[in-house]
Amino acid sequence: MFLAKRLIGGILDVPAPRRPLAYAEQSESDEERQFRKVFQQLAGDDMEVSPTELMNILNVSPDGDLKTDGFSIESCRSMVAVMDVFFHDSTGKLGFHEFKHLWNNIKKWQCVYKTYDTDGSGVIGADELHNAFRAAGFRLNDQLFQMIIRRYSEENGNLDFDNYIGCLVRLDAMCCAFNTLDKDKNGTIKVNFQEVSMSHLQAVPTRLVSERN
Repeated sequence: MFLAKRLIGGILDVPAPRRPLAYAEQSESDEERQFRKVFQQLAGDDMEVSPTELMNILNVSPDGDLKTDGFSIESCRSMVAVMDVFFHDSTGKLGFHEFKHLWNNIKKWQCVYKTYDTDGSGVIGADELHNAFRAAGFRLNDQLFQMIIRRYSEENGNLDFDNYIGCLVRLDAMCCAFNTLDKDKNGTIKVNFQEVSMSHLQAVPTRLVSERN
């Protein structure tokens, strides 16, 4: 992850809408153009990142201050699948905008993780998890928080880096999907079978997300 972080540099916070390539390149900032050049180097000729390529990019060289065994191929497959649903892409790979959105979030959430892994053990203690999710931008109700603990944490309630990032990727996608469907911004939505199925595949029910910063 260190090599890719060194190459990419700054954070680009908002995923850009899909636009024709020529228009996108003309309207990009210098920072975005730099990011695109690096993405071309990382993605190869097809200009898409597969789960295996994503794993290799993220695990090139771990951050020296972060104790982690690295992202597994299953974690990377899951992240790609979630981004596919979020961007309505369904290619099984990450294009430029998908990768940029995911990369920026991982960088941001890595900083939060390191802040709350106060003893450098490589995990966030159960007593700090609520604050760690809040600092990442998510205020969770008790029902969703307990579901996350059961699904992602160790038996003692601690959460490692791989599972922390995997969980936040899903939460981010679900919050964005919820906000898109909440047309009148009253905090409730009606969904059809297809939308419920998509939510189920991402493993985080939209009705349990109480608030997103």
